[in-house]
Amino acid sequence: MKVRTILCSAASVLSAMALLTACGSSGSSTSSDGTPLVGVDYPRSDTDFWNSYIKYTPQYAKELGLSLKTTNSQNDVAKLTANAQTFISQGVKGLAMAPQDTAAIAPTLAQLEAKKIPVVTVDTRPDTGNVFMVVRADNRAYGEKACQYLGTKLGGKGKVVMLQGGLDSINGRDRTEAFNECMEKNFPAVKVFGEATNWDGAVAAQKLQTDLTANPDIKGVYMQSSFALAGTLQVLKQKGLLVEPSDKKHVFVVSNDGIPEELKSIGEGKIDATVSQPADLYAKYALYYLKAAIDGKTFKPGKTDHDSTIIQVRDGLLEDQLSAPLVTSDGGTYGGVPSLKSDDKSLWGNNLG
Repeated sequence: MKVRTILCSAASVLSAMALLTACGSSGSSTSSDGTPLVGVDYPRSDTDFWNSYIKYTPQYAKELGLSLKTTNSQNDVAKLTANAQTFISQGVKGLAMAPQDTAAIAPTLAQLEAKKIPVVTVDTRPDTGNVFMVVRADNRAYGEKACQYLGTKLGGKGKVVMLQGGLDSINGRDRTEAFNECMEKNFPAVKVFGEATNWDGAVAAQKLQTDLTANPDIKGVYMQSSFALAGTLQVLKQKGLLVEPSDKKHVFVVSNDGIPEELKSIGEGKIDATVSQPADLYAKYALYYLKAAIDGKTFKPGKTDHDSTIIQVRDGLLEDQLSAPLVTSDGGTYGGVPSLKSDDKSLWGNNLG
């Protein structure tokens, strides 16, 4: 399904529709065989979420008629910078990346802009600098959904651990700030232990173990990504806390990604919820917007026909905020937040094959 595009010529009369408007010329830059060449830098390949994104990317490149070059920066901004130089030398007409350090990428973005190579960032948004489009879900909503679920399950009181991602990332900051603000506003009797982990599963497990030892009455865990899943389950098992939700010793766990292992763990009662980041749509719309940029199209804030909204983050920077549902075992509503059942076939984590 494509964003509804409305050319800025005679079709402008359709602008009254409350949908995203795309305007631009029909010309495009192509490689020697007539197929636009684009580059995609994968940020890492050590998580199920990003491995799924890697799997989807060639599929959607083929569907959109794009030639593809790929690199992997392995969570290292220096490698990402070097990879960008490689893409420039290869003559790519557009570049998708997911910078994990959202401040340090600014000089690379400036160089690509100077060379008129459009950039789409996926999952993360640069702190400064211009890109053609950010393809990302609302990460503040991730923290809010996790807060509403845990606060409701704990009856508005008790202790929870938040295993933060990297605070050098806009994602880590958004999820952390939103979770804390939601708890303070809606569940002030819940005490939150915030633990910085830099998206490292071993660090997350060690800090969770320390917190549970010092505070055996902890009843909730919010993992800001599935990077912490295996370690969290191991720690809970060691502590005798990996029990069914009906058991009074159960610790409620909310994750964030929607990978198959999370969905399976929800079904088995090992964790309780996750927020499903759309790995498939990240790949699809990153490439969609690269092709649109090459074709000379531009976009404006508004609703799309793929259940998302484009917002203006700051002057010259737009973000397509894709849908990311709360997922639970029962598909219930928690603190006003609806959820999907973990076996729902619309979830990408149930459709990897």
